[in-house]
Amino acid sequence: MTLIVAVTGMPGAGKSTATAALVNGGWKRVVMGDVIRAETERRGLEPNAKNTGEVMKQLREERGAAAVAGLCLESIKKARAERVVVDGIRSMAEVEEFRKHAKVLLVAVLASPARRFELLKERGRSDDPLTYEMFAARDRRELGVGIGESIALADETVSNQRTTPALLDAEMLEVVDRWVRIVAP
Repeated sequence: MTLIVAVTGMPGAGKSTATAALVNGGWKRVVMGDVIRAETERRGLEPNAKNTGEVMKQLREERGAAAVAGLCLESIKKARAERVVVDGIRSMAEVEEFRKHAKVLLVAVLASPARRFELLKERGRSDDPLTYEMFAARDRRELGVGIGESIALADETVSNQRTTPALLDAEMLEVVDRWVRIVAP
């Protein structure tokens, strides 16, 4: 039985940081944003914020709300992974697609807009917003594809508001270990 820890949260909330402890513990990580960036490049576009946002919307229009989850499942099946952490859930349709194939724990990573903007500025990835206006526009786009619902309906939450990476890792491990003991004793 495949176990999937599906991690959601607004851009910059700390999803990748929160999943690092699981990866260090042997879980395979699939990053939904990486799937979108790869698809953006496959389509011959630069993987910047504008293009990845457009490709994300196009994938959902072309293949339905769970399109990115479907691409992730292909990767999971190829890897034959039994314990997977999926970084970047944006909708409940994606969660439901994963639940058709695995036991799923949905975890939301929470942080305020001010904290998230600062973390994104520090991260410096090619599709990160350069201004607060770009940041706010990205938030609106993410909310438009249903991320708010996945955050609201999460099975568990962890906070990255006033913490360190080590404490966030510890909290994530505690949440996931408790769940694994229940679903896969």
